[in-house]
Amino acid sequence: MNDAELRPVRSGVPRWLRVLLPAVLILLWTAAFGVGGASFGAISEVQTNDQTQFLPASAEATEVQSLEEGFRTGDEVPAIVVYASDDGAKLDASALAEIDDVRGLVAGVDGAGETSPVIPSEDGAAAQFVVPVDSGAEGGVDEVVGGVRELVAEHPVDGVTSAVTGPAGFTADLVAAFAGIDGLLLAVALAAVFVILVIVYRSLLLPFIVLFTSLSALCASVFVVVSLARSGALLLSGQTQGILFILVIGAATDYALLYTARYREALESEPGKWAATTTALRRAWEPIVASGGTVIAGLLILLFSELNSNKALGPVAAIGIVAALLAALTLLPALLLWAGRAAFWPRKLHRPDASADGAAAEPELPATGLWASLARLVSRRPRLVWVLSVLLLAGMSLGLARLDADGVPSSEFVLGQSEARDGQALLAEHFPGGSGAPAAIVGPEDELQAMADTALATEGVASVAVVSADSPSGTAPVTADGIGAFGPPGTPAPEPTVVDGRVLLQATLDDAPDSAAAEQTVRELRDALDAVSADALVGGPTAVALDTNEAAIADRTLIIPLVLAAILLILMLLLRAVVAPLLLIASVVLSYTAALGVSAWVFEGIFHFPGADPSVPLFGFVFLVALGVDYNIFLMTRVREESLRFGAREGVLRGLRLTGGVITSAGLVLAATFAALGVLPILFLAQISFIVAFGVLLDTFLVRTLLVPALAYDLGRSIWWPSKLARGAR
Repeated sequence: MNDAELRPVRSGVPRWLRVLLPAVLILLWTAAFGVGGASFGAISEVQTNDQTQFLPASAEATEVQSLEEGFRTGDEVPAIVVYASDDGAKLDASALAEIDDVRGLVAGVDGAGETSPVIPSEDGAAAQFVVPVDSGAEGGVDEVVGGVRELVAEHPVDGVTSAVTGPAGFTADLVAAFAGIDGLLLAVALAAVFVILVIVYRSLLLPFIVLFTSLSALCASVFVVVSLARSGALLLSGQTQGILFILVIGAATDYALLYTARYREALESEPGKWAATTTALRRAWEPIVASGGTVIAGLLILLFSELNSNKALGPVAAIGIVAALLAALTLLPALLLWAGRAAFWPRKLHRPDASADGAAAEPELPATGLWASLARLVSRRPRLVWVLSVLLLAGMSLGLARLDADGVPSSEFVLGQSEARDGQALLAEHFPGGSGAPAAIVGPEDELQAMADTALATEGVASVAVVSADSPSGTAPVTADGIGAFGPPGTPAPEPTVVDGRVLLQATLDDAPDSAAAEQTVRELRDALDAVSADALVGGPTAVALDTNEAAIADRTLIIPLVLAAILLILMLLLRAVVAPLLLIASVVLSYTAALGVSAWVFEGIFHFPGADPSVPLFGFVFLVALGVDYNIFLMTRVREESLRFGAREGVLRGLRLTGGVITSAGLVLAATFAALGVLPILFLAQISFIVAFGVLLDTFLVRTLLVPALAYDLGRSIWWPSKLARGAR
C-alpha cells in the first residue's frame, strides 16, 4: 500500500444506491438474526454426546460396536442401579426384597428395557441390577435415567445408599452439565463483552451496534449448523456447540473493533459518512480477512483428524468464523454508515481537515500515555525488551513437563456433583470395578472356549460370559470347564448366540471401566487374543475410551504441523515477506507453550484436575496460534502501512501506538468470552477456557505489545525481506 492508495476515494456512487445498499444489508441480517434465533431451540435435538459416535471408522472399538448390533434386539445403553449398606453390614432378606420391588417398578419406566435380576455382592453388603436404556427413546437417555433416578429416590431402603450409574448414568450427567449452554453461557459471554465495550468506547450506541453484529453472526451460523446437522452432514456435540458460541461472539467482536477503529479514523479525515465507510473498508478488509482466514484454515485442517469429534469441530467452527467475517464486513459498516458520528456520542470526533492535495489527514498519535511510553521503551532498548520477553515465555513453558494430557476417566468429565460417579465408587467397593460395563469380545464361534480361556488368564479380568438367547439373563458364564448351565444338575448348558459365525463374549474387568488400569487390561487382552485368532476383536466402554485417546494423540501429532504451515503461508502472502511471518509464527508458538506450561501448574496445583484429554493441547493450539496470529496481523499490517510512508523503524513505533488500544480491547474481549466457558461444569471446556483466555492475554500484553515490536524495531527493514521494504529506509 503506497501514498496514493491511502488517499480518500471520492465516490461517484448515486445517492439512492448509498441508501439502498446498507438498508438491504441491514434487512437481510435482521432476517438472519430472527431465523437463526429460532434455531437455537433445535440445537439440543441434533446434538449427540455419545463418545462412540466420535471414534474413527477404523478403530477396533467402532468395528466391535457395529458387530454387536447383530446380537441385540435394540440399541441399548446400560444403566446400573446400585445399593450399598451404610454401615457395611450384609443386606438382609427384607432389604433385598425392597430392592427387588424397586427393580419391578423401574421396568415400567418408558424407555427402560427388561432389567436383570438383583445381583448381591460377594460381601453381601451391596446389590445391583442392570437397566437397559433405549438410546432412541423419546426425550433421550438422560430423560429415561432421570425417570429411573426419580423412582429409586421415591422408594428408599432404610440404612442403604443408592445411585444410578453405568454408561447411561454418565451420559445423563453429561447432558445435565451441558444444559446451561444456551442460556447461561451466552448470557455470561455477552455481559462480559458488553461491559468491556462500554469501557472501551464510552458510548451509548456503539456497544449495541457491535453486539448486534456479533449476535447476528452467531444466529446465522447456528441456522446453518443446525440445518447441516439435521441432514446428517455434520456431527454436533455439546462441547462443539459451546466453542461455536464463544468463538463467533469473540471473533466477530474483535473484527468489529478493528473496523470501528478504522471508521473512527476515517470520520476524522473524510468529508462524509460514505467516503469514511469506503476508506475504512479499504483499509480494514485485508487484515480482517487474513485474520479470519488463519482461523478458518486452522479449523478446516481438523478435517484431517481421525477422531470424529475433532473432525466435526472444524467445519462447525469455520462456519461460525465465516459468519463473523461477513457480519463485520457488511452489517457493521452498514450500521455505522447509518449512525455516523452519533455512534460515538457523547465522544466528540475531530472534523475532517484534508490537505491541499486531497490526502487524508494523518491520524493523531498519542504523545503521552501507555502506548507512547511503550513505544519509547521499544525504541531505546529493543534488544533488551525482546530478549527478556523470550526468557519470560521460556520460563513459563517449563510447566509443560507437568502437563498430563494422556486422557482422563469419563467419570471425571463432569465437574462438581455426579450421581454416576458416586455410584461407580459404590460399585468399585463391593463388585468388580467393571461390573455393568464389560469389555466386549467378538470372535469366531469355533474359538469360543479358547477366547474365554485367554481372557480369564489375562490379569485384570474378573469373569467371562457369553451372550445367549437361551439364558434368562441374556448371558451365560464361561469358565475353563465350558459354558455354565442353569437349573438342576443335568440341565444342558445354554447355546451361545451365533451371528454370521461369530459369538459375543463379555469380560467383566476388575477395575473401573474408565480407569487407566482397565485400559491397560484391554491392551493386554487384545494382544493375547491376537494369538488366538486374527478375527478376535475387543470393544466396549473401556476400549472406546482407549481408542479415543489414542486417536486424539495421533491427531495432535498430525494437525499441529499442518496448522503451522497453513498459517505461515497466509502470513507470507499478507505481509509479502518471509522473515516477518517466520518470527510471528515463532512468537505465537512460544506464547502457546508458555500458556500451556502455566496452565499445567494451575490445573495441578490450584484446581487439582485429574489430568487432561489429549485433545485439550490440540484445541488450545488451534485457537491460540490462529487467534494469537490475529493480533500480530492487526499490528504488522498497520506497521507495514506506516513503514511504507515513514520507514521501517518509525513504522513499528507508529503501528504500536495506533493499534495499542484496539488490539488490547480485542484481546480483552476474546479472553473474556473464552473465560465464560468456565461457567459450564465440564472438565474439557474449563481447561480450554483457561488455556485460551490466559494465552490470549499473554499474546495481547506481552507478545504483541513488547516482543514483536521490539524484535521488529531491532531488525529494522530486514524483517520485511525479501519485499521492497527491506531495501527502503531503516
